Amino acid sequence: MAAWRRRLDQGLNIQPGEGPAVLGGLLLFYLLFSGYFMLRPVRETMGVAGGVENLQWLFTGTFIATLACLPLFGWLASKVQRRHILPWTYGFFASNLWLFAVLFARDPDEVWTARAFYIWLSVFNLLTISLAWSVLADLFSTAQGKRLFGLLAAGASLGGLSGPVLGTVLVAPLGHAGLLVLVGAFLLGSIGATLFLQRWRARHPLPAQVERADSRPLGGNPFAGATAVLRSPYLLGIALFVVLLASVSTFLYFEQARIISETFTDRTRQTQVFGLIDSVVQALAILTQVFLTGRLARRLGVGVLLVAVPLVMAVGFLWLALAPVFAVFVVVMVVRRAGEYALVRPGREMLFTVLPAEDKYKAKNFIDTVVYRGGDALSGWVKRALDVLGEHPQLAMSIGALIALGWAGTGGWLGRRQARLENPPRD
Repeated sequence: MAAWRRRLDQGLNIQPGEGPAVLGGLLLFYLLFSGYFMLRPVRETMGVAGGVENLQWLFTGTFIATLACLPLFGWLASKVQRRHILPWTYGFFASNLWLFAVLFARDPDEVWTARAFYIWLSVFNLLTISLAWSVLADLFSTAQGKRLFGLLAAGASLGGLSGPVLGTVLVAPLGHAGLLVLVGAFLLGSIGATLFLQRWRARHPLPAQVERADSRPLGGNPFAGATAVLRSPYLLGIALFVVLLASVSTFLYFEQARIISETFTDRTRQTQVFGLIDSVVQALAILTQVFLTGRLARRLGVGVLLVAVPLVMAVGFLWLALAPVFAVFVVVMVVRRAGEYALVRPGREMLFTVLPAEDKYKAKNFIDTVVYRGGDALSGWVKRALDVLGEHPQLAMSIGALIALGWAGTGGWLGRRQARLENPPRD
C-alpha cells in the first residue's frame, strides 16, 4: 500500500509531506466550484430570458457592482490578519446566499431579484475564486506552484463536473431557495479546508519564512491594489492579459447566447445544453490538469500555459467566421473553456507566486475582479455594436481572432518576465 502511494505521488509530482496540502487544496476548490456550478446554468438561462440584446446591461451592472466591492475588500485586506481574509469574505457571501434564498422562497418570479442574483453571482464567482488562488499563491512556493497548481485546479474541474449534476438532481426537491442554502453550506466547508491548509503551512514552513507573516494585517489603503498595478509593468501586463482573456470570453459568450437562443427555444432545453457543455468542459479539464499541466510548466515554463490556448482560439474564431453553426461553436467553446481551466488559469496564478504578499491579495483581486469585469463590460458593448452594424457574426469573429493573437503575445511576454523574476540574474 505504501509503495503504491509513493508511485502515485511521484506520478502526480507530489513530494513527501505535501499530500495533506494537496487534499486540502482539492477540497477547497471542489466545494467552491461545485456550489458555483449548481447555480451557473440557472444564471445563464436568466441571461438569455432577458434578451440577448440586453446582455451588455447585465455586464455593465456587474462591473459597477464589482467597483463598489473593491474598497470594501481592500479595507478588509488592510485591516485583518491575512489568514482571516478568506474566512471572513466567504462567511459574508454565505450570508448573502441565505438572504437570496429567503427572497426566492417568498417570490420566485420577481424579475429584479433574478437580475440582482445574476449580477451578484457574477461578482461572487470572480472574487471567491481569486481569493482562493491568492491563499494558495501565498502558502506555496513558486516551485511548488509549478508542480501542484494544475493538480489543485483539478478540484475546481471536479466541482464543475459534479455541480451541474447535483443542481439538476436537487433543484426539484429543494427548489432554487434550497440550492442557495446548500451552496452557502459548501462555502463554510471551503473555509474549513482553508484553515486546514494554513495549519499545514505552519507545521511545514518554507525555508524563507522566519515568522508567521500571515498573523499580521497587510496594511496600506483600500485602493493599494489599483495603485500597485499602475506602478508595475509586470502587473500591467497581467491586467492586459486578463482584459484580452475577458474580451475573447465575452465575444464567445454573446455568440453562445445568440446560437443557443436560435437553436433551442425551450428554457428547460437551454439549461440542459448549458449543463451538458459544462460537464464536457470539466471532464476534459480534469484529464489535462492531472496529467499535463504540471509537466508543461516545469519543463517548458509558465509561458506555454499562457500562449497555447490563445493561439488555438485565434484559429477557432476564424473557423466560426466561416461556419457560424451550433456544432462548430460547441467545439470552439469547449476547447476554450477546458483550456482556460486546465492551462491558462493555473499559469495565470503562477505569475503571482513571485510577488510580495500585498500584491498577491490586493493587486491580484483588483485585476481578477475590476479589470476582468471592466473588460467584460467594454467588450460586451463592442460586440453588441458590431452585431448592430454588421448584422453578421463574421465581422465579430474576425476581430475576435485578432484579439486572441494579442492575448497570445501578451502571455508570451509575461512568461519571460516571470522566469526572470523567479531566477534573477546574479551580479
